[in-house]
Amino acid sequence: MNDFAHHVLVVGSGAGGAMAAYELTRQGHKVLMLEAGRHYDPRTETPMFRRNVDAPLMGASTPDKDFGFYDSTVGGGWQVPDEPYTTAEGSEFLWWRSRMLGGRTNHWGRYSLRFSAHDFKGKSRDGLGADWPFEHDEIAPWYDRTEALIGVCGTNTGLDDMPPSPDGVLQPPPVPRIPELLIAAAAKKHGITAVPMHRAVLTRPLDERAPCFYATPCGHGCSIGAAFQTTTSLLPMAQATGNLRVITDAMVKTVTTDAGGQVTGVTYVDKKTGTEQQLGAKVVVLAASACESARILLNSKSERHPDGLANSSGQVGRNLMDSTGAGLSALVPALMDRPRYNEDGHTANHLFIPWWGHEAQANGELDFPRGYHFELGGRFGEPGAYVSGELQGYGTALKQQVRAHYGAYVHFALRGEMLPNDNCYMDIDPSVTDKWGIPVPRFHWKWSEHELKQVEHGLKTAKAILETMGATVGELPTAEEAIKKGGEIIHEVGTTRMGDSPEDSVTNQWGQTWDCPNLFVMDGGVFASNPHKNCTLTIMTLAMRNSAWLATQLEAGTL
Repeated sequence: MNDFAHHVLVVGSGAGGAMAAYELTRQGHKVLMLEAGRHYDPRTETPMFRRNVDAPLMGASTPDKDFGFYDSTVGGGWQVPDEPYTTAEGSEFLWWRSRMLGGRTNHWGRYSLRFSAHDFKGKSRDGLGADWPFEHDEIAPWYDRTEALIGVCGTNTGLDDMPPSPDGVLQPPPVPRIPELLIAAAAKKHGITAVPMHRAVLTRPLDERAPCFYATPCGHGCSIGAAFQTTTSLLPMAQATGNLRVITDAMVKTVTTDAGGQVTGVTYVDKKTGTEQQLGAKVVVLAASACESARILLNSKSERHPDGLANSSGQVGRNLMDSTGAGLSALVPALMDRPRYNEDGHTANHLFIPWWGHEAQANGELDFPRGYHFELGGRFGEPGAYVSGELQGYGTALKQQVRAHYGAYVHFALRGEMLPNDNCYMDIDPSVTDKWGIPVPRFHWKWSEHELKQVEHGLKTAKAILETMGATVGELPTAEEAIKKGGEIIHEVGTTRMGDSPEDSVTNQWGQTWDCPNLFVMDGGVFASNPHKNCTLTIMTLAMRNSAWLATQLEAGTL
């Protein structure tokens, strides 16, 4: 690296890290990026046209491939070899990691929903959690730029939960499938609206990226760049400037500081050799994921920072949030034995149900704060090893039941907002380390009554819509039985939250830590709240906005 005098060191190559690198290199600043996972080339390693029938166990999930045999995540999952984590007594928490160039953007669902004015100022409405340190209107232009850059399909719906995009920003959405149209019609009878999902999948060409051809699952990865991932977009764009260098297999251990407590660089372990390395930098940007960045900060102790770096507020690792998750499925008789045709689309749901209850909450008609949405499932999909339904018999009669049920099930996946609580946080396990001697995170977790009442409401709503469709649902599980484990939705945020005051937040609105002006956080850790919408679009939008601000500080000589 002697021939590359970097200005900024970025830790992480996923949504936040890649967007930071894109914006900084575009403005002429040299960036050195460290990625804990291995190099990954989606153009040569992506099994786009592989079929379940050709895979072991028909492509079913296995302990080392949690989302199926062809899932694009390599070197990652709920458990990563040599990299344990622990949970406190009485807690259940799952931590998904993607140890590869591009991080979780190779794997995510690509749902791309803007946060609204309701989402940024929730505490001002109901007194719970924390407000974000800026207004919706301040970030809206950055959403515009991010959507146009990454490529998001969808429509402006006019609903208060879905802020509009300017004309020409959104690409056209794919047409709804038959089961989704049936759900929409049933929901309408309950005063609930289904609309096109906004998704970071191209339906029209964009720069060198081709549009989706509706044939292979996005979860396999996308070598043509239609399904957004940083390995086919932001990283190549940044590298094309000549201002980005990437080091893979670099497990960051600590952020280093000088005698005055200011950041000087990082130490990392070269996973290929097992040796510890040091790198200096004028500015360090942590974008390793909410829990990984918090882990690095908590492990970066010094005389000036005895409780971990940037932790004078005591908030590093606190305010840990994930999205709530629950599901309800049923067989819809009207969908049985319908003619077969291709319903692949862009694989995920073409319609979804956004939150409709802001007015009811304002009127005190609901017993829980904040909201949720439904992601809808139901289509003719590629058969796998699992067959739905309470099937009876054998032979020809059994085959006919399977054929009749094919494409006749629909699924409602609830994704909701969680509020921070004192029982949900991460700290450092006092006795467990990973293979390289780095202390690991320990997770503490407990859902509150807010989330449980929300899930109860969602299950009842889904049941009502399903029954309107003619389905038989039966007795619902309790909210405690139905709600997913902490971390299971893979939307963990809040561990280094931004705010207006160094007393109760880790960073300011620019992701700049209060304690160390040349240390920034640009992943989901900075979220002040966790709206029900999937977090990746906002991670990228904040990273673009905050990196643009960082670039002005570098140019002015402030940093």
